[in-house]
Amino acid sequence: MQVEIKIDASCSEPKVIILTDAMTEEVNSLAQRLSDHNLQIISGSKDGKTKILEPDDLFRIYAGGGKVYALTDSGEYLLRLRLYEAEERLNPAQFVRISNSEIINLKKVRNFDLSFTGTISVEMTNGTTTYVSRRYVARIKKILGL
Repeated sequence: MQVEIKIDASCSEPKVIILTDAMTEEVNSLAQRLSDHNLQIISGSKDGKTKILEPDDLFRIYAGGGKVYALTDSGEYLLRLRLYEAEERLNPAQFVRISNSEIINLKKVRNFDLSFTGTISVEMTNGTTTYVSRRYVARIKKILGL
């Protein structure tokens, strides 16, 4: 993909034009990301206080006991979002769903262990281990290029 930027003093707001020979999934995804004007933040509660959670600080977001939690270096936060709503707010190039109840940050993965039959073990950089459900194994293998 080529990127070209032109500076024009008469331009009052940025304008993006995508030139392509065909509408592909990549072009569609790019257009959707560029046109998304809403600032998508995730906030979580801990000890009665609400904090804006930076995506780069998140290890995993998971559902348990009817609630959704986000795990960061500074602890576990309760989210007021459903898991699919949190997933929509996160960058799909950095975050991936590994089961019906969990999303992980690929930048916080230490390694994937594919030696288990039918599933994949995921070790995070903070030492926690989680597992990819069978339903999501093919998607993870595709992301890993396997």
